[in-house]
Amino acid sequence: MSARAALSRERIVAAAVQVADRGGLAQVSMRNVGRELGVEAMSLYHHLGGKDDLLDGLADWIFARIRLPALDDPWRAAMAGRAASARDTLARHPWSLGLVESRRTPVPSLLRHHDTVLGCLRRNGFSPALAAHAFSAIDAYVYGFVLTELNLPFDSPGGAEEMVDEMQSLLPADEYPHLVELIQEQVVGREYSYGDEFEYGLELVLDALTDRLAQRREE
Repeated sequence: MSARAALSRERIVAAAVQVADRGGLAQVSMRNVGRELGVEAMSLYHHLGGKDDLLDGLADWIFARIRLPALDDPWRAAMAGRAASARDTLARHPWSLGLVESRRTPVPSLLRHHDTVLGCLRRNGFSPALAAHAFSAIDAYVYGFVLTELNLPFDSPGGAEEMVDEMQSLLPADEYPHLVELIQEQVVGREYSYGDEFEYGLELVLDALTDRLAQRREE
């Protein structure tokens, strides 16, 4: 079977994922993806409309890998599980952060994702407006957390303490008392990992949504 006959949209998108994982979204082009597959770029146009279609395929690929709840699942556990899955997926593919919410084409996985999340919230008593607020707040938290986590100047628990050691001379306690207190209480000697903050912060968001849902039910 020829290389051209073996091509498919799914295989091309998978190759684009490999290109993006290695070099970022800027490296994703029809030429580079063709090279990844060992074919000429023009061969890809038998399966894709062009680069925009390829980027839509990447967005679809990402959303398809975020775990979705069932419509009748209890909303809090469902949203926590989806948020954890989204964090994991986005962190493994950092290029997706700037892509997934920027596509104007309504790709199937994106539509299914949004409809399922909203449906789960609606079946658990959220009004359309409160469901939209919940969806927005949770995703803003997840995306922001992943962006911060990926850009921290250390990548291991030991790295955090090593960075603090280097900063000690820049943090006189009389000038920055609260920052020094935080470092001493939370970082030094505690194998601090910023990633451990994710669940705590998510619980704060979910607690606030629980209160809002209770208020709605009392109205």
